[in-house]
Order: sequence, then C-alpha cells, then structure tokens
Amino acid sequence: MSPESGFKKLFLDELKDIYWAEKALTKALPKMVKQASSTELIEALEDHLAVTETHIDRLEQVFDIIGEKASGKKCEAMEGLIAEAETIMEETEEGVVRDAGIISAAQKVEHYEIASYGTLVAFANALSESAAADLLEDTLNEEKEADQTLTEIAMSSINIDAANETSEE
Repeated sequence: MSPESGFKKLFLDELKDIYWAEKALTKALPKMVKQASSTELIEALEDHLAVTETHIDRLEQVFDIIGEKASGKKCEAMEGLIAEAETIMEETEEGVVRDAGIISAAQKVEHYEIASYGTLVAFANALSESAAADLLEDTLNEEKEADQTLTEIAMSSINIDAANETSEE
C-alpha cells in the first residue's frame, strides 16, 4: 500500500467517524433541548440540530465526491461526550445550573467537531480534493459559530445566574 493510499484510508476513516458522530448528535441534541430551561439556549440547540442535519448532508456529498459510499464508524469520542452530557443533566437540578452544564457539554462536543473538521479540511487539501475541502470548511465554520453562540449565551447570563443561585439543601 502506497503512503498516499494509507493517507486516503485515514481520511476516509476520519470521515466515517464524524459521520457517525453527527448522526449520534441528532439523537442527543433533542434530549438537551428537553432538559434546558433558558429560551435562548433551547433556540441555539434547536438551530444547531437543523444545522447538524445539513452537516450530515454535506458529509454525504463529500463521500460522493471522493467516490465512496457514505457510512459511519462508531466514534468513541462522541459516544463519551454524549454520555458525559447525559450524566451532567442527570446530576444537576433543572434551571440555570443545568443550563450551564448543558452548555459545557455542548461546547466539548463543538470543540471535538472543530478539531475533526479542521483535520478533515487539511487532509482533503493534501489529497487535492478541493471540492470536498470546501464543503468540510463550510461545516468547520458553522461549528465555530455554534461554539461562539454557546459562549455568548453562557457569558451573557447563564453562568452569572448559576454562580449566584443559592442552594436550598
């Protein structure tokens, strides 16, 4: 196997990984929406769910561009991040503290996706797959926007309110 074919296999494996991750996220985001109390956070999560569907469509286009069938490979990282989000939601009381936890968990997911898409863009460019790189870069930019939105929501009120909430235990 030539180095290029090994690199192309790595690129394909990473694509399959993020494809699985995005599909898993479409199941996890509605649970986060259900547990959130802040209208602003709920709207941001619902918006990102719609954008995630677009990411899946784009990934299917990338698979098509490189002549491969779209398929997923279990993403251990996303599975762990989703499990952590579920634990945070189970262990916090409804309200601003849970909202802060949901934002924390969601940002960990975004950072994983930013790292994954950044790598995929670089790999696609190295493989001279410019059309694929362009699609992946669009998604990378949207993941960065989602992370920024979560930061703004956290810093504008939720973290402050959560820090000021007194416990009634």
